[in-house]
Amino acid sequence: MKKIIFALTFFMATYVSEAQVKTPQASPKAVVNQTVGLTEVEIVYSRPSARGRAIFGDLVPFGKVWRTGANENTTISFSEDVIIAGKSLKKGKYALYTIPKADNWEIIFYSKADNWGTPETWNESDVALRTTAKAEMLNRNFETFTINVNNVDNNFAHLEFIWERTIVAVKFEVPTQKTAIASIEKALAGPTANDYFASSQYFFQSNGDMNKALTYVNKALEMSKDKPFWYNRLKSLIQAKLGDKKGAVETAKLSLAAAKEAKNADYIKMNEDSISEWSKK
Repeated sequence: MKKIIFALTFFMATYVSEAQVKTPQASPKAVVNQTVGLTEVEIVYSRPSARGRAIFGDLVPFGKVWRTGANENTTISFSEDVIIAGKSLKKGKYALYTIPKADNWEIIFYSKADNWGTPETWNESDVALRTTAKAEMLNRNFETFTINVNNVDNNFAHLEFIWERTIVAVKFEVPTQKTAIASIEKALAGPTANDYFASSQYFFQSNGDMNKALTYVNKALEMSKDKPFWYNRLKSLIQAKLGDKKGAVETAKLSLAAAKEAKNADYIKMNEDSISEWSKK
């Protein structure tokens, strides 16, 4: 009987732990992804609904910091630096806070984005950027709080906050021309030392064409001013695989010297072991 009771208890505990009651969220989560020029913008927020309540000046008081949504932080991420109201905002992820007022809102980009709602202690040094935007009236009602990226151009867009009959729009500029020119110049300049190293590493690790692997690692070394020890380590392994043990030893010695200078114990040991092995007749 005890065994039966134990088995039933275990079964019920397992069932309860695995059972998940699913109900709709009062403020469902939303994710907005928008490309503006060459900049990726992502907004993650929860969307409360009015449900017959008066919103601005009541549910959301005027003059107080608002989480700009519900639940955990509303966040916005930029893949490139942007310009807002003439001020630079570094690429990265920010919490979005606002201070609604009757005729305008303060919009705050806060560098710490892991709070639930507003920070327990507000730290002004964590404010990455603060700006003001006009609050305008709409001719229709929006039941559910909405954040949009709208009026999308190659060089700018507007971050919009909409709820009830209020819309607030903040223009941000993106560095499309700068990013495009940098990409063009990089492509026209040809492969980098790291590109050649990665190509060589691929051929070596996939047991592909070792002569190509050697050509690419030599190009990487030619282009590299510092001659990293891991470059020469790869070259020595390729040489050994091609049967050039003497050349592999000489290259491994170069890698060993650089690894000792960098105090990298792993590469010191690997090179010493290889030199010992390849030096045997």
